[in-house]
Amino acid sequence: MVTEVLERLRDAQNRHDLDAFVACFDPQYRSEQPVHPDRAFVGRQQVHTNWAEVFAGVPDFQAELLRSAEQTDTWWAEWHWQGTRTDGTRLDMRGVTIFGIRDDRIVWGRLYLEDVEGGQGIDQAVQHMARGTEGTDLLDEAAGGLS
Repeated sequence: MVTEVLERLRDAQNRHDLDAFVACFDPQYRSEQPVHPDRAFVGRQQVHTNWAEVFAGVPDFQAELLRSAEQTDTWWAEWHWQGTRTDGTRLDMRGVTIFGIRDDRIVWGRLYLEDVEGGQGIDQAVQHMARGTEGTDLLDEAAGGLS
C-alpha cells in the first residue's frame, strides 16, 4: 500500500494534477530539508503553494521514481526531476526523500534533492571538502592562475 502512495505521488506530478498530488499529504504534513534548514514548513497548504509554482514554472515537469525502500512506516525514494522552465533553462534535480507514511498519506518528509551539477570532478570536490573555498583559491595560485 505504501508503494502505491509513492506511485500516486509520481503519477500526479507527471500529470501536473495539483489536487491529486496534494491529496497524497496529510493536512499537518511536516517537511524538512536538513541541508537547507530554513526551508522547513508544516501543512498541506504550503505543499499546494509550492507545487502550483513548480507546475506553472516548469510546464513539462517530469518525475522519475528510480528506487524505493521501506522500513516499518518509513520510505526512502530516489528521484530524478526534470523539465524546462518557462525562461528556457533546464531543471535537472536528483536526490532522495524519506517519508513517514500513515493511513495512505505522507505525514512527514525529509528531502535531499539538489540540482545536478557538471564541471567539477572528484578531485576538485574532495579538495573543496578538505579545504573549503580558501583551499581552492590556494590551488589556483599554485597553478599560476591557470585553472
